[in-house]
Amino acid sequence: MKLAILSANPALYSTKRLAEAAKQRGHEPHIINHNHCYVGMETGNNNVYLGEQVLTDFHAIIPRIGASVTFHGGSIIRQFEVKNIYTTLSSLALVRSRDKLRATQVLAKHEIGIPKTVFAKQPRDVNNLIKTVGGPPLIVKLLEGTQGLGVVLAETKTAAKSVIEAFYGLNANILVQEFIKEAGGSDIRAFVVGGKVIAAYKRQGQEGEFRSNLHRGGQGTKVKLSAIEKKTAVAACKALGLNIAGVDMLRSERGPLVLEVNSSPGLEGVENVTGVDVAGKIIEFIEKQIERPLNRTKDKVGV
Repeated sequence: MKLAILSANPALYSTKRLAEAAKQRGHEPHIINHNHCYVGMETGNNNVYLGEQVLTDFHAIIPRIGASVTFHGGSIIRQFEVKNIYTTLSSLALVRSRDKLRATQVLAKHEIGIPKTVFAKQPRDVNNLIKTVGGPPLIVKLLEGTQGLGVVLAETKTAAKSVIEAFYGLNANILVQEFIKEAGGSDIRAFVVGGKVIAAYKRQGQEGEFRSNLHRGGQGTKVKLSAIEKKTAVAACKALGLNIAGVDMLRSERGPLVLEVNSSPGLEGVENVTGVDVAGKIIEFIEKQIERPLNRTKDKVGV
């Protein structure tokens, strides 16, 4: 197979591992900076370009789209979809998962466990927002935040009102969520590929830190998920239309609660902590998805 790994940085661990795994299985990976690509559209001729090169002869693409370029990245993926080139991440699933509010609404619609969450635009009564999520302590998070940035723990009602009003004063879009005390500053990341949890690990925040992200200094340990945790992770991916994702969950008294579903999850943490060859499993998944189409189009693509 000829694979295109859409990545802005070929030196990133995840990008390198996917390329290595593809080569090990006898495929031809190409790392392409999607930020340097553009799309051309006309009747009967819709292509993705990299300079003068037309990118059409790939069997599959693996998008690794950063949060800051979601719109552009989605447009590139969509153009490959128009050309009927298989993608591990659809443009719709990318946009849906990156919008924290939209993703939360979708998860709630599918009756997947989530923390109590509220969203409002300049509400008249901040007290009602605080009351709806069960009062302080509570979490205030920016819709555009990533890797634990833009997430604030407000431990008192006064602090909560101050933080919420400050964000609204900056015209920022925020979610207000209940704080799950029993999680103890930890969460679970389940890595899902093709409707199956292939690896999972617990992330524990540093002492005094409620955010468990490894980027914030959290520690990871391999963990075995319960049946309901596996079911929740898979259901969250299915609801958002994701084939490959990192599902972040809290262990609460009422069961697993999904915090976020990452459509371009990093591989370094999960591979180093669990020892699972996640990159290899992703390539294996792609092989299964396009095996029959490749056989049908053997002469056309020159395989």
